[in-house]
Amino acid sequence: MGNKTNPSGLRNYYEMLSRYLLPQKKALLLLALLLFASIGLQLLNPQIIRFFIDTAQSDKAMEPVYYAAALFIGFAVVQQLVSVAAAYVSENLAWRTTNRLRGDLAEHCLKLDMSFHKSNTSGSIIERVDGDVNALANFFSSFVIHLAGNLFLMIGILALLFRENALIGFGMLAFVVFALFVIQWLRKFSVPLWAKWRQVNAEFYGFIGEHLEGTEDTRANGATGFVMSRFYSLLRRMLPLRRKAFYGFASMWITTVIVFALGNGMAFAISAYLWKQGELTLGAVYLIFYYTELLAKPIEKIRTQFEDLQKADASLLRIRELFATRSRVEDGPGAKLPDGPLSVELDGVTFGYDSNPTLDTLNIRLQPGEAVGLLGRTGSGKTTIARLLLRFYDPQQGEIRLGGVDIRQCTLAELRRKVALVTQNIEILQGTVRDNLTFYDDSIDDERIVRVLAELGLEQWYLSLPEGLDTQLSSGGGSLSAGEAQLLAFARVFLTEPGLVIMDEASSRLDPLTEQRMEKAIDKLLKERTCIMIAHKLATVQRTDRIIILEHGRIVENGPRHKLAADSASRFSRMLKAGLEEVLA
Repeated sequence: MGNKTNPSGLRNYYEMLSRYLLPQKKALLLLALLLFASIGLQLLNPQIIRFFIDTAQSDKAMEPVYYAAALFIGFAVVQQLVSVAAAYVSENLAWRTTNRLRGDLAEHCLKLDMSFHKSNTSGSIIERVDGDVNALANFFSSFVIHLAGNLFLMIGILALLFRENALIGFGMLAFVVFALFVIQWLRKFSVPLWAKWRQVNAEFYGFIGEHLEGTEDTRANGATGFVMSRFYSLLRRMLPLRRKAFYGFASMWITTVIVFALGNGMAFAISAYLWKQGELTLGAVYLIFYYTELLAKPIEKIRTQFEDLQKADASLLRIRELFATRSRVEDGPGAKLPDGPLSVELDGVTFGYDSNPTLDTLNIRLQPGEAVGLLGRTGSGKTTIARLLLRFYDPQQGEIRLGGVDIRQCTLAELRRKVALVTQNIEILQGTVRDNLTFYDDSIDDERIVRVLAELGLEQWYLSLPEGLDTQLSSGGGSLSAGEAQLLAFARVFLTEPGLVIMDEASSRLDPLTEQRMEKAIDKLLKERTCIMIAHKLATVQRTDRIIILEHGRIVENGPRHKLAADSASRFSRMLKAGLEEVLA
C-alpha cells in the first residue's frame, strides 16, 4: 500500500477514471483547452518582459516599449480570466463526478445484507461513502489534466531555456529531475500513514453517529461520562496518527522549499557567469530568473497533486474494498410470485446469527389468506422468521417458499413488493407526506393515496395538513403522534398491495385508545391477504385463524386458535387464563 506505482495500482486508478471521469468528454476537453491556453500565456509573458528590458536599455525608439507594456498587461488580465474559468470548470467536474460515485456507493450499501449493517455503524458507513469520496475530489477534478498541464509547462520552460543557452537548460533539467525524484521518494513513506488516519477517522465518526442517535438512552442511564471517556480515547488514538501524517506532508513541503532555493541559486550562478561572458543580455538574465521562478510553480503543484494522490491512494483502496464487499443475499434469476394472497412454507429452515441456531429445523405451512398469530418469549425466533421471509438473511439450511416459489429464485425487488413488514418502530423520512407513503414511487397517484388515508381513519388528519400531501414531515416523525405514525405505516402497506403482511408487534407501543383506532385498519389489512402477526398482546391475536408458539427456535404448539383456546391443556389456553403479556414476559 505504500507505493501505488505498481501496474495493479495504476489499473485501479484507470478503472475509476474510465468509469466516472472519462465519460464527461465535453467538460474534460474544455478544461484541457483552458489549461493549455493558460500555459501558453505563462510562457509568452516573460518574452514580452525581456523585449521590454532590452529595448528600454537600447537607443531605439520608446514606442515599442509602450506597446510591449500594454501587451503584457493585456495578457496578464486574460491569463487571470482563463485561470478563473479553469477553476470553475474543474470544481464543477469534480462535484458531478464524485456525486455519481457517492450515489453508486450509497446504492451498493443499501443492497448489502443486514450482516454488513450490523457490523458497521451508520457513522462509519457515512464516512466511507462521503469522507473517502471527498478525498478523491481533487483526483477526479484535476489530477490527470493538471498533471499533464504542469508537465507540459515544465517541458515548455525547459525548451525555452535550452533555446537561450544549453548550459542553463541542462542545469534546470537536472534541477527538475532531482526535485521530482525527491518528491516521489518522500511520498511512499506518507501513504501508509494517511491510510491509517482515514481508518481511525471512520471509526471516530461511526462512534459519534451511534451515540448521537442514542443520546436519550445515554442521558437517561447516566452514561455521559462513559461516552466522553471513549470519545477522548479515540481522540488520543487519532492525534499521533494525524501528527505523523502531518509530518509526512510537512517533509514534502520543506523539501520542495529547499530544492527551489537550490534551483534559484544555481540559476543565479549560471546566469552571472554567462552575463560576464557576454553571452546573455540583461533581459535574457531576467528571462531565466522568471522562468526559474515559474518552474517552481508546476513542481509545487505536482507536489500538492501527489499529496492529493496520497489521500486518494488510501481512500481509493477503501472505496474499492467497499465495492468488493458482496452481499450474502443476492438477487435470484427473476421468478415471479403469484398475485393475491400467498401461501407460506418454511421447510426444514435452520438459521443462526452465530454458531447457535435461532431457528432449528423449522417447518411451517400457511394457506393463502390465512392469518397466523406467532407467539413466544423474547429470543424464540419470531422476528427472525420475518427477516428471513424478506430475505434480510438467508437460512443456512432449508427452503422458504411463497406461493410455491422458492424466494431465492425471485429478485429482491419482486419479493419485497409482495411481502410487507409493519413493525413497532416506524421510520419517518425528512420529506413530504407523499414521499413517506410512496417512497418516491411516481406510479402511485394522489387520488389513491387520499382514498387509502380515508379508509384508515386518517381523513381528518389529512384535511388538517396545511399543504396536503406536500406537507413536510420531520425526520423521526416528531410532528406525528405514535398512532398517526403507525397508521401511516399501514397506509404504506395498502399502497403496495402485498400478498403477505407481517406485523411485528406493530401495536405494542400504542395506548389503548389509539389501539382501538387501529382495529379497523387491521381488519382491512387481513382481507384477501396472508398475515403473520408477531404479538405480545392478547387483543392482537384474537382475529387470527391459527396460533403458532415458538420456543428456542422450535414449534411447541400449533393449531386453530378456537381449538387451542378451548383446550385447557394447551399453552395458548393457559396464556389466555394467566394473561398473555405475563406469560410471555
